[in-house]
Amino acid sequence: MQDDIVTLFEYDRWANSKVFDACRKLTAEQFVAEPVPGWSSVRSTVYHIAMATEFNLRSFGGGSDDPFPAETDLATVDDVAQLLERSYRRFEELRPTLTVEWLNALLTLHAIGRSFTLPRWAILRHIVNHSSYHRGQIASKLKRFGIEQSITDFFWWAIEQIPQQK
Repeated sequence: MQDDIVTLFEYDRWANSKVFDACRKLTAEQFVAEPVPGWSSVRSTVYHIAMATEFNLRSFGGGSDDPFPAETDLATVDDVAQLLERSYRRFEELRPTLTVEWLNALLTLHAIGRSFTLPRWAILRHIVNHSSYHRGQIASKLKRFGIEQSITDFFWWAIEQIPQQK
């Protein structure tokens, strides 16, 4: 299970990097604009990915508990990318502890006005699944601005990991 979790985080980092590369093609105005009335901005969505990743990884303890930056403090794609990279470094620090016992241990989270008790492996998998869900939203938003992002499916990440015959 440890290898599976590590692999999922490697994929997540790769996929989010591709999305951030596409987001860098937006103007500053497009980055913060609603692509359709009532839809959140691209900035809001990438910020949400980064904050949710950071929040969930902080739930395991360790590392600093610096205050979460406000969305408005992250004016550029690179600002949000740095926040997400901090989360990935937090995961790398956590990685040596990913034993079967640790992954199966229950943890209680307090979020969105509720408490949830789950095994740690479920929280880690949720982080990746959550990012995938919102990457799809970002793809739709980017398309509204005339920007195509690279494919971010796990399948394509796996293909890139193995030398292919031509």
